[in-house]
Amino acid sequence: MVTTVASTDTRIADESRREVLRALGTVERRVLWLSTAIIDHANRVRPNPSGLKVGGHQASSASMTTIMTSLWFHSLTRDDRVSVKPHASPVLHAINYLLSALDPSYLTRLRSFGGLQSYPSRSKDPDPVDYSTGSVGIGATAPVWGAIARRYVEGRFGGAGRGRQYSLLGDAELDEGAIWEAVQDLTVAGLGEIVWVVDLNRQSLDRVVPGMAAERLSGMFTSAGWQVMTLKYGQLLEELFTRPGGDELRLRLDAMENPEYQRLLRCTAQQLRERLPGSGATSPPVARLIAELDDDTLHSAVRNLGGHDLGALLQAYDEIDDSRPTVIFAYTVKGHGLPTEGHPQNHSSLMTGDQMIELAEQLGEKLDAPWSVFADGSPEAALCEKAAERLRRPHREPLRPPAVPADLGRSAPTGTGNTQQALGRVLLDLTRRAPEVAGRVVTVSPDVSSSTNLGGWLNKVGVWSPTERTDWFADDTETILHWREKPCGQHVELGIAETNLVGLLGELGATWSRWGQPLLPIGVVYDPFVNRALEPWSFGIYAGGQSILVGTPSGVTLAAEGGAHQSITTPSLGIEQPGCVSYEPAFGIDTEWCLLESLAGLGKPDGSSAYLRLSTRPVDQSLAAVPADPAARERRRRQTVAGAYPLRRASGTPAVTIAVMGAMVPEGLAAAARLDELGHPADVICVTSPDLLFRALRARRGQEDAPSWILDQAFPAERAAPLVTLVDGHPHTLAFLSAVNNTPVTTLGVSRFGQSGALDDIYRYHHIDTDSVVQAALDLVE
Repeated sequence: MVTTVASTDTRIADESRREVLRALGTVERRVLWLSTAIIDHANRVRPNPSGLKVGGHQASSASMTTIMTSLWFHSLTRDDRVSVKPHASPVLHAINYLLSALDPSYLTRLRSFGGLQSYPSRSKDPDPVDYSTGSVGIGATAPVWGAIARRYVEGRFGGAGRGRQYSLLGDAELDEGAIWEAVQDLTVAGLGEIVWVVDLNRQSLDRVVPGMAAERLSGMFTSAGWQVMTLKYGQLLEELFTRPGGDELRLRLDAMENPEYQRLLRCTAQQLRERLPGSGATSPPVARLIAELDDDTLHSAVRNLGGHDLGALLQAYDEIDDSRPTVIFAYTVKGHGLPTEGHPQNHSSLMTGDQMIELAEQLGEKLDAPWSVFADGSPEAALCEKAAERLRRPHREPLRPPAVPADLGRSAPTGTGNTQQALGRVLLDLTRRAPEVAGRVVTVSPDVSSSTNLGGWLNKVGVWSPTERTDWFADDTETILHWREKPCGQHVELGIAETNLVGLLGELGATWSRWGQPLLPIGVVYDPFVNRALEPWSFGIYAGGQSILVGTPSGVTLAAEGGAHQSITTPSLGIEQPGCVSYEPAFGIDTEWCLLESLAGLGKPDGSSAYLRLSTRPVDQSLAAVPADPAARERRRRQTVAGAYPLRRASGTPAVTIAVMGAMVPEGLAAAARLDELGHPADVICVTSPDLLFRALRARRGQEDAPSWILDQAFPAERAAPLVTLVDGHPHTLAFLSAVNNTPVTTLGVSRFGQSGALDDIYRYHHIDTDSVVQAALDLVE
């Protein structure tokens, strides 16, 4: 009796599973049709007066339809997040449409202004997108950093859930260094919510890749502590492998080079019977086996891969080990189900009108009415409704970040100090004077905490770790930096990989919009390596992440380190980077004000990222001449965070103005004093943000919506004079200042690689020493 019941239950379960797979298969075909039609309409139907190719990736989308259908319509939960490979964005939009999460009017607006973006965009697409992708390798790794950000929020504030973090990526993305920098980071090995599904279609943009195989890649993931699963063949092929000649067929397919396999996809049934057996001992058994198959079965079998088998995919998801990261290598066919299937140049090829008609007939669709949905009451409609309800996320009203004080009230600075030291001091001051703000700060560095003055902060707040770890040096009296790792720590230490750091910064800076909990993330890197980090950090800003990137130490002022560690181009990056305000303060008090202003811009819908370029050069802090009067001090602060302030005003009308930035202020002031003695009175303007000054100049001309009052206070027209600009970076950074009052200008800065040496020697070598400033001024006024 027990056996009978169990058998009945098994039959019911098997039948239920078959019904689910049948419905999923129908939905998958509709997703294939919709994603293909979205691209077709954008290129072949919608008017295109310019004649420029609109583009899209029908073949790359087709290889992902099974994988994405199995996830969205069966396996995902509302707490899960998914990064979709860039070229599969039409698949994501098709799925969102079937889930009633995308208005049908957008289906005709792929790659049009205000329509669906070329690649998934969390900030610009109208439908749900978890991660922006499009920069190859960056979007794929974003869920890794999203997992850490989720754990951080959940541990400190709650409400972030416990969902999985999926990355759907193309196999060619595994060529990107960002992938392996993320995979090998020691923190990642303990993140069991990470699941990567690799669309292993073995094609890149230009060709079929000869050596692309899961066997080669799996060892790299395994050694990093990941669970590895490979879905190579589908149910039909697996069944054929059990027949006489099946072992030989498997050996033949396993040994076949990728280009040869792809060529089989373009063959007729007769050509398959001639080519598939190959030569050697396996040839006769394979020939006998496929001789038993009709043409349709043979045609289906050769392209029956695991990444197109719904049952195999669902089983793989059920077998994920949530104690460690997982990668699933899903073998697929690029262009699966399309006339372009398997063609080595199908990457961005577009189907013709006749091919679209053929596809419509094959899938039971209508080309003249392409946007149909499933009939009410059908199993497919029920499946879509159930998935939509399962995935619906509750609305979260983001908390406003705590008010950041504009000034911590420190007395006027004295003695010598540098702006890098000020960074650590301000963070510690926040813990005492604004603890609610400090509680939202999280710092990140790539193994440079001790050398960038974060030691005091780190000792105060601890190091974040998924689990608490023993500090074996806690009782060592000679240990100054205490490495206390715990889930409530507020500093995240990564390995020496700037791409990882800014990837994490982007996700920490997006928690306000994901889970309603704002963080104030600060990443600290050596300034010469900001360029290495720039592209992924910029992409994080584009995706909605708000953070502060601190580059320190910077410039040729890092004299002893030589040209390899002397940054030249970074001062102008802040001018050019959208969604970001840049500062280069000269004094400790300037650093405090600029950092507080930057923190106040984070964690909200209208927020902005910031870049601070700091220095280790000791500077006499009394040169800042901070006013003692409270109102005058506040005026100086407002000018500082707006971009510039007058540091020295000549008596009477100036003969020349010196605009100087950051660590070069002592040279600017010394040159002004000497010019005074020569009868050429000089104003000195301390520039703290060329970025904000450039915006102000554009605003004055009606080209940008930004305040312009700072130009009148720093560079009043009545004091207009020939201008010398001085910066420890490329001289073009401040060249635009001549346009403020249309004055002659000489720009001094660094335009060639540096070398090791004493500071005076290095400044003289680059013509940014005091003598060079004086000479430049005299050339302008005499």
